Amino acid sequence: MKDVELLAPAGNFSKLKTAIYFGADAVYLGGKDFSLRSFADNFSREELAEAVKYAHERGKKVYVTVNIYARNGDLALMEDYFAFLQQAGADAALISDPGVLYAAKKAAPKLAVHISTQANITNKYAVKFWREQGAARAVLARELSLAEIAEIHDFVPDMELEAFVHGAMCISYSGRCLLSDYLTGRPSNRGECAQACRWNYSIRKKDDKSDSGWLDMEQDERGAYILNSKDLNMSAYLDKMRESGVYSFKIEGRMKSEYYLATVINAYRRCIDGGFSPVVERELLTAAHRDYTTAYAFGENHQTVNYTDSQAKGDCDYIGNVLGYEEGFALVEMRGRFRAGDVLEVLSPSENFGKNFVVEQAFTHDGQPVTDCKLVQEVYRVKCPFALSAGDILRRRKA
Repeated sequence: MKDVELLAPAGNFSKLKTAIYFGADAVYLGGKDFSLRSFADNFSREELAEAVKYAHERGKKVYVTVNIYARNGDLALMEDYFAFLQQAGADAALISDPGVLYAAKKAAPKLAVHISTQANITNKYAVKFWREQGAARAVLARELSLAEIAEIHDFVPDMELEAFVHGAMCISYSGRCLLSDYLTGRPSNRGECAQACRWNYSIRKKDDKSDSGWLDMEQDERGAYILNSKDLNMSAYLDKMRESGVYSFKIEGRMKSEYYLATVINAYRRCIDGGFSPVVERELLTAAHRDYTTAYAFGENHQTVNYTDSQAKGDCDYIGNVLGYEEGFALVEMRGRFRAGDVLEVLSPSENFGKNFVVEQAFTHDGQPVTDCKLVQEVYRVKCPFALSAGDILRRRKA
């Protein structure tokens, strides 16, 4: 598939490197302020400048989220921040607020602006409006169908369109939720969402005649998750998304693990380059996920709530990060316990993807033989028949 962008999240520098290694064309990330993921590690100004340099040296792009709904006191600080982003060479800033757009254009006229999904773009006139204000791209609301996206593209053909293809959905219109703020004092629209929609709830019936007390809501023995959305998975329909006018395929997940990002980005890179396949389908089951849905891509859908559980488990255990390969041994930073006799599988953007081997020999960093690798972040030397590369990941399929 030509002329598309695979856009991945980067919650910190390590995740940025993982995203690029596994095939992202661009990453989106946040600084320490003004971003809607306050609880990601995020980037200091020095780290952000280094991230841009690192990405550009590899032919990749960096988009910076500045997508809170700003108050008056934020704007002067934002102008300084936008000037910094322009100087650092960021490829675009993601914003959701007209006042923030004004501040960006004033302080950094050469910095491209993308309109965040938080702006809740659901129609062609909104896209036209933002284009006329100087925006280069619109990140469309998840609630749109492919037919509606095609109509938008036909109406504003010179506006780049970005849409989510994979990851967590929100029970509210593209993140416009007051539940977190109401229940915990952590406002979603300023980056502090507590994901109250994922909680288990109880109900109470009370009137003049009776009081039932608090009753657990039970869908099954694990409870009920009445506000909990399924996860989006559009891997089988990327060609239809491109035909509808989507240029940038966006993966959700700045709070997700490096293993999750590696798995999902690797799958979508292979899907873009070689088409959807059983390998891609199987791969997207290996990382933790909720039940999958195509959401509203093909019209109205009343089956987007995940009643089963708050979070499903993936089909694989994350074992470790490969740091290098020397004389038949992989240097593995352990993330999950493994033992002699275990069958490990390689997650890699290379031809080693999907290969597996039996752990026959392993040594600690100081050369001591070991049969039970149980020290987290210990670097083990593990005999491996494949010449692995730094950045590859080892995992173990569950029985």
